[in-house]
Amino acid sequence: MLTTANPTMSLSENHDSEDAIDVALMMRVKHGDHQAFEQLVERYQDVAVGTVAKMLGNPSNAQDIAQQAFVRLWKAAPRYKQKAKFSTFFFTIIRNLVFNESKKFARRKTYSLEQREEVLFEQVSDDATRSPDAEAQQAELNKVVDQAIANLPDKQRMALVLRRYENMPYEEIAAVLKTSVSAVKSHLFRARATLKEDLSHYLDA
Repeated sequence: MLTTANPTMSLSENHDSEDAIDVALMMRVKHGDHQAFEQLVERYQDVAVGTVAKMLGNPSNAQDIAQQAFVRLWKAAPRYKQKAKFSTFFFTIIRNLVFNESKKFARRKTYSLEQREEVLFEQVSDDATRSPDAEAQQAELNKVVDQAIANLPDKQRMALVLRRYENMPYEEIAAVLKTSVSAVKSHLFRARATLKEDLSHYLDA
């Protein structure tokens, strides 16, 4: 019977334990076990939807794309081999779907000056004075920051999302993007520099 990780474990041991559970489930899925597949969906559904939404800057179709990722996971199961962490395998599927989705709109995606300026807002700091409608304002600012991230080039965007929101190690991000650790760090540096430059006017205001 599968068990959850011991909360007293170190972060590294915890991750290894969770990966062992994922791999065990995936090996069962490989042999057609529907119950094991349902367990994997339960474990990764929220993170899949969240990652897609952050990548595209639009949560409206994140559920559909995440669903496609699970369908591809099921279809790929017979060929699955434990060459890396399960999360690396699954996020690679998500990467391909998101990049394909981005290409569909790349030629049509244009922004008016007003839209471009909206993208350049930054989240208010934790110690900022809150207005009575702070919740609504924060939600709107979060939306704008998500859109700013979505405007980054594909690999920069994926590296930033996996590092910032999923706290994924550089090595695993490199595996997902099929590149080197140094290239991942370069993507992150450029992504952060772009966001800082684009948002500087509002940060200094």
